[in-house]
Amino acid sequence: MLSLLGFLMISTFMYLIMSKRMFAMTALILIPILFALIGGFRGEIGEMMLEGVKKIAPTGVMLIFAIMYFGIMTDAGLFDPIVAKILKVVGGDPLKVVIGTAVLALSVSLDGDGTTTYIIVVAAMLPLYKRLKMNPLILTATAFLSSAVMNILPWGGPTARVLSALHLDSSQVFTPLIPAMIVAAGWVIFVAYIFGKRERKRLGIVTITEDADELVAEANHEDVTLRRPKLLWMNALITIALLVGLFMDVMPLPVLFMTAFALGMLINYPRLGEQRNRLNAHAGNAMIVAGMVFAAGIFTGILAGTKMVDAMSQTIVTLIPDALGPHLPIITGITSAPFTFFMSNDAYYFGILPLVTKAATQFGVSVEAMGRASLLGQSVHLLSPLVPSTYLLAGLAGVDFGDHQRFTLKWACGTVLVMLVVCLILGVVPV
Repeated sequence: MLSLLGFLMISTFMYLIMSKRMFAMTALILIPILFALIGGFRGEIGEMMLEGVKKIAPTGVMLIFAIMYFGIMTDAGLFDPIVAKILKVVGGDPLKVVIGTAVLALSVSLDGDGTTTYIIVVAAMLPLYKRLKMNPLILTATAFLSSAVMNILPWGGPTARVLSALHLDSSQVFTPLIPAMIVAAGWVIFVAYIFGKRERKRLGIVTITEDADELVAEANHEDVTLRRPKLLWMNALITIALLVGLFMDVMPLPVLFMTAFALGMLINYPRLGEQRNRLNAHAGNAMIVAGMVFAAGIFTGILAGTKMVDAMSQTIVTLIPDALGPHLPIITGITSAPFTFFMSNDAYYFGILPLVTKAATQFGVSVEAMGRASLLGQSVHLLSPLVPSTYLLAGLAGVDFGDHQRFTLKWACGTVLVMLVVCLILGVVPV
C-alpha cells in the first residue's frame, strides 16, 4: 500500500507540473500532504515536513547567496571578458553559440558541482541567447547535459555514494567509466550541433555590433553604470578563491557563498543605496529558487517520513525475477535512470543498490560492475523534481521547470543509452 501510494504521489506530481496544471512549488507542498493524509499519517505530517525542510535548509541558503553573489558579479561586469571572447569566436552564429555553450559547460563542470556550472554558464551565455533571440531551453538543456556527464566524477555526489555503499575505491568504479564519459561528452556536443543547426535555420546568422558591456546590459535591461571594470581583477580573485574553497571543501558551502556575497557587495557597491538596489534586483529570482528547494524538502520529508521510499525500494527489488539475475548489470544500467528520477540518490544508492548487488553476486556478477552500471542513469536523475540545482538552472535562465524537463528528457535518455552501449562494448558493464 505504501509503495503504491509513493509511486502514485510522484506520478501525480509529475503529471500536474508537466501538463502545467499546477505550479511546481505548489505541487511540491500540496501533493505529498494529500497522499500522506490518504495514507493515514495526519498526526505526523507537520513533523515530517519540518524534518525535510531542515535537511534541505543548507542547500536553500547556499542557493540564495549563490544567486545573489553571481548576480552582483554579473552586474559588476566580471563575465564581460568571457562574453567578449565568445562573441569574437562565435559571432552571431547560433550553431557556434550552442557548441560554445557545451564546451564551456563541460569545462566548468570539472569541479563536479552542477550549481557552480549552471551559474557560470548561464551568466556568461544568456546575454548572447537573448540578443540572438535563441530559445533559452537550448541553453538550459545544453548546460544540463554537459553537467550530467561530469556529475559522476569521483568528487561528485553519486560516485561517492556508490563507493561508500559498496565499499569500493574510485579506481574500481570511476576509472573504467572514463571512456564512456568521453564518448558521452562527444554526444553532448553532437546534440548541441543539432540544436544549433535548428536555430541557425530558424534565425539565420546575425551581425552583432555591440561590445560585451552593451550586450549584457541590453540582454538584462541593465544600466552600464553598474559595471566596475577597475575592480575586474579583484572580483576575479574573490570568485577564484570561492571556487577553490568549494573544490577543497574549506568551509560549508552556505558559509562560503554568504562570505563571498558580503565581500563582493561591499567592494563593488559600498553605498547603502546601491546595495539596496542590487538586493532588490536579484532577490526575486533568489527567493523563487529557494522557495522551490524548501518545497522539495517537504516533498522528500513526507516521502521518507511515511516510509514510502522504503516500500518503493522493496517493491523494485522483488520485481526482479531470478531468471534475470545474470543480466542484472544491464538491467541496473537501464533502470537506474527511472529509479533515481523517482527517488533521491541516497535512497537508491544506500537502499536499493546494496540489495540488488547482493542478489547479483549470487549469479557471479562482480560488485564493481554493479557500481558502474548504477551510475549510468544520472543524466535522467538530475531532471528529477528532487534535485535542487535543476530549479536553479531553470530560474537563472527564466524558463519553466516543466518545459525544461520535457525539452531535455529524450536527450538525457540518449546520454544514458550512449554510455551504456560504450560500457557494454568495452566490457565495463558485462553482458
